[in-house]
Amino acid sequence: MKKQKNKSVQDWLPFQKILDNGIIKLKDNTYIKIIKIKPINFNLKSELEKEAILNSYKLFLKTCNFNFQILIQSNKEDLSKHIKAINKSAINEKDYIREISKKYIQYIKNLNHSKKSSSKNFYIILKYKNENKEIINFDDYATEDLNDKYFKIKDCLARCGNIVTDFNNKKEIILILFSFLNIRLEVGN
Repeated sequence: MKKQKNKSVQDWLPFQKILDNGIIKLKDNTYIKIIKIKPINFNLKSELEKEAILNSYKLFLKTCNFNFQILIQSNKEDLSKHIKAINKSAINEKDYIREISKKYIQYIKNLNHSKKSSSKNFYIILKYKNENKEIINFDDYATEDLNDKYFKIKDCLARCGNIVTDFNNKKEIILILFSFLNIRLEVGN
């Protein structure tokens, strides 16, 4: 009977390499580009602004005639510095102020535990699949295609008031992938 070889994490992950421009090449010759979106607060806009934003968003959906994935990542906030500052300022206060501080700390810990005080990051993930087996070095062609899609999305979402940025170096991509793959990692606990 043959002994089964244990797979390493590198074998399990679908990534082949991260190109210098931040594009990820997967083992199946698919290319990925990750874009971060900083959204506007729609609820704070006037009715006229809301209508203009919705029209711009409709244009975005009509213009982007390619597939993309939207990823929303929620993270608990690290409140340890805030709690330390409250405790430090309450030390020299009267008893009732210390009691209020203690209750406030418990309140924000409960909020954080129930994920009501989480921050959200919004990403769009673009994909390009190499279907042409004849082309050996496909990196440049895939990069051009993904960048065209990125600029189309950036233009359309900027009209809605969003800030759109891409990750264009290996270090940024590694940090983003780490945050995607470590969803159970809780900051501050």
